[in-house]
Amino acid sequence: MPVPLLEARNLKKTFPAPGGAFAMGAASAVPAVDAVSLELAAGETLAIVGESGSGKTTLARMMLRLIEPDSGELLVEGRDFLAARGSQLRALRREMQMVFQDPFASLDPRMRVAAIVGEPLEIYEPSLSRADRRTRVVDVLRTVGLGEEALARYPHEFSGGQRQRIGIARALILRPRLVVADEPVSALDVSVGAQILELLQNLQRDFALTYLLISHSLPVVAQLATRIAVMQRGRIVETGPAAQILNAPAHPYTQSLIAAIPALPASAV
Repeated sequence: MPVPLLEARNLKKTFPAPGGAFAMGAASAVPAVDAVSLELAAGETLAIVGESGSGKTTLARMMLRLIEPDSGELLVEGRDFLAARGSQLRALRREMQMVFQDPFASLDPRMRVAAIVGEPLEIYEPSLSRADRRTRVVDVLRTVGLGEEALARYPHEFSGGQRQRIGIARALILRPRLVVADEPVSALDVSVGAQILELLQNLQRDFALTYLLISHSLPVVAQLATRIAVMQRGRIVETGPAAQILNAPAHPYTQSLIAAIPALPASAV
């Protein structure tokens, strides 16, 4: 069997309970992620679904080491991700990028698009000439459906869908292997969100990307996911191929999620 691109083993994360110093004993810590194990194969789209507060985003950020787990293991192609330091950690992080939920808040309003999209190049490829950096930025903007004219503009001059395209361009500029998409269309109109989902599908095909998709929307998951993990109260309660989870869910919580929506897209049937 191929070694997973990214693997989590028994990850745990707790946060202080509301009330701070007034909370006592076990109630003073809330388990956000509780003994979660997952594997992500190269080239697939693994969707983590669940209601708000189920721990999805915390898990995704831990798997990128944006949040450190309290305990457990993280492996990148069999290598200990949590033990990585210095240049090794820097190299691993370059291969893992994130597309954030809110295209309004995730872009610095004081920066022009050229600087926003090109910033990762300044960090990871500082020796790149200004002309070469500009060429790379223009190329990736065109890839996501924007043109060279976007370079000198600020985020507030774009629509929500265009801002999300800028965020996707920023994530792709380093040619990562893994992209974590955290509710990438939840802040967008349905028609605009559908265009972004189609773009993500095309980019996965063209750049051999692996996706970790975080979503509370099963119709979104049905369009993109090859495999689904269902999360409830910090735990994974069911996982399997997308068609199996969507059409024949075994866990009552998954059944309740599917029952709450009017219909799934035909592609999920």
